Amino acid sequence: MGFFKEFKAFALKGNVMDMAVGVIIGGAFGKIVSSLVNDILMPPIGALLGNVNFTDLKLDISKIRDVSQAVARTADAVVPDGVTIAANTAAAEPVYWCYGAFIQQCFDFAILALCVFLMVKLMNRISRKKAEAPAPAPAPAPEVVLLTEIRDLLKAAEEKSAAEKKAE
Repeated sequence: MGFFKEFKAFALKGNVMDMAVGVIIGGAFGKIVSSLVNDILMPPIGALLGNVNFTDLKLDISKIRDVSQAVARTADAVVPDGVTIAANTAAAEPVYWCYGAFIQQCFDFAILALCVFLMVKLMNRISRKKAEAPAPAPAPAPEVVLLTEIRDLLKAAEEKSAAEKKAE
């Protein structure tokens, strides 16, 4: 039973709950930044580069596979009977190296990192301003207020008696 109580105390601490909220908000924020990059920033950049859609950039590397199969067929001709190196393949699908998607993800990361940096910088500025702002003077204790009133009454009584002495 002690394990579950300890886990409950840990899970319900404010820091863990704040972290969970941060992860959820961070996921949504990541989607917003991805949309910003994909839908707002990249189309004009692609237009400037000649109507390039970065996610469509890819390199057909099927020739590497074809060359390796040709080498295997040549090896089959040299190797004694009964051993086959080349795989019997019909028309194989092309193999693409999608470097454009990688470029897109790099842009996503850079924009997300910039947004997080600006957010942290703003939070630091706000916390510095709070620290620099002078704290309001604390209200005087009731005893101090009472003593101040007594002092003021004694001063007023002294001035009154001094004025009466002058009048005589």
